[in-house]
Amino acid sequence: MATRINKYLSEVGYCSRRVADRLIEEGKVAINGKIPEMGAKVKEGDQVKVDGQRIEKSTKQKIYLAFNKPVGIVCTTDRRVEQDNIIDFIKYPTRIFPIGRLDKPSEGLIFLTNDGDIVNKILRARNNHEKEYIVSVNRPINRDFIQSMSNGVEILETITKNCFVKQLGAKKFKIILTQGLNRQIRRMCESLGYRVQSLKRVRIMNIKLDVPTGKYREFTKEELLELNGLLENSSKTFD
Repeated sequence: MATRINKYLSEVGYCSRRVADRLIEEGKVAINGKIPEMGAKVKEGDQVKVDGQRIEKSTKQKIYLAFNKPVGIVCTTDRRVEQDNIIDFIKYPTRIFPIGRLDKPSEGLIFLTNDGDIVNKILRARNNHEKEYIVSVNRPINRDFIQSMSNGVEILETITKNCFVKQLGAKKFKIILTQGLNRQIRRMCESLGYRVQSLKRVRIMNIKLDVPTGKYREFTKEELLELNGLLENSSKTFD
């Protein structure tokens, strides 16, 4: 049975489909020694290489980590481009990659794994998977700010989805998002005349941040079982 090359690279745990598509576009992927077109398929017995390295299906155990990313660390696997990258910081003994991103000035919970399928399920914004953040801004907030953030703010030529927002202090609030626009919370605050001073992600779906800054832990069996249940009806592919 033939499998699309981006799905193949995801299933073997090399990278997510999104990253695979980029590698294909950059001409870094080869099937039987030839550079494939986007959407090309891999058949049993085909030889797949990325940057000249043979990629094969592995029987290795799947890894799921919950990591508390410090401010200043970049969520990239490209160690040549970014010195302060998440992979070098963690120094995990086998190949893993982050699910989604937290920008450099932000901190908090991020998942790392070698399971490409779960990456693609979680990254699909249409699946409405919750992500919870604690945010501090540069000046006092009020009821109008909370309502505006909750009802949607115009950024990036769109209106953000309705979301849950609760004031926690004079300049602090909690926000739960189900979409992941680029620098979304920072842009929303800027649109309303505020500047984010600290931003921490404290929950992704059913998994809460419970490790010190710069540390990680494995998912519990119970967490993974519940997570798979939440993802059961999620699509792994783009429409």
